[in-house]
Amino acid sequence: MNLPAFTLDRAAILERVGDDEEIFAMMVDMYLQDVDSNCALLTDALAANNMSALQREAHTVKGLLATFSDEAGTAAAFALEQALRAGQAVDAATAVAGLVARLREVAVVLKQA
Repeated sequence: MNLPAFTLDRAAILERVGDDEEIFAMMVDMYLQDVDSNCALLTDALAANNMSALQREAHTVKGLLATFSDEAGTAAAFALEQALRAGQAVDAATAVAGLVARLREVAVVLKQA
């Protein structure tokens, strides 16, 4: 999975939360507190070959990335979620590695926000 670099569209996110800087800061803090856990849940589900858990985690990640207007990351998580839901053959290891990398990339950008 080769996604374009993540860029934060702070103005768009703030617009969605009524230009409330406090809510934006809270969202960033929550993301940063949970990112390691989200990454671990993805990799643990993959390691256990638990595709239903992996589908749930892909759904969670989709929402997290959508919160920060990451269209490419959201689309990648959605693709994995839908493929697993449909029982399609998918390179889950590559998809999970890409999503973990994306979650961490977003965290780096958010730390600078």
